[in-house]
Amino acid sequence: MDNQNKPISAEGGSASGGKEVVLERVYDASSERVWQAWTDPEMLKQWWGPQNVTIPECEVDLKVGGKFYIVMQAGEAMGPYKGMLWPMLAEFTVVEPHSKLSFAAQAWTEGQKEETTIDQTTEVTFTEENGKTKVKVRATIYKAGPGAGMAAEGMQYGFTQQLEKLNAFLTVRK
Repeated sequence: MDNQNKPISAEGGSASGGKEVVLERVYDASSERVWQAWTDPEMLKQWWGPQNVTIPECEVDLKVGGKFYIVMQAGEAMGPYKGMLWPMLAEFTVVEPHSKLSFAAQAWTEGQKEETTIDQTTEVTFTEENGKTKVKVRATIYKAGPGAGMAAEGMQYGFTQQLEKLNAFLTVRK
């Protein structure tokens, strides 16, 4: 992998007592292609989430106030977590085609919603320059259930893997 596709910025910290992760990555693709990958349910199913998860369900109603629902399922390589489901239900708060996407979300472990729910906001910006697109993801957890600690701590790792999977998806689809 060349340097242009590695995260050019990764910072973790707290915001309003929560956890915030900011990642940037440059993709060798137009903002239109990258936007489509972030907003088309069939494309999202092919790259969303960290390594070793599949996406059995995904719905996108791409408008402010529209629903974004996606479910990650742990694969074989996740050992004792194999088969576990992690749904996320979000509402879009900003939809600026090819430029910015924001949503307020709740994510949880299926069957343990009350104790594992994470409330977060995610903002994704797309900046095209010379045929490449810089994506900046800012995710902020503002509330986490008592059993959500591991998920919250792994947020930067998970988003980093997710952005790597997006790169592989976009490279194959050239």
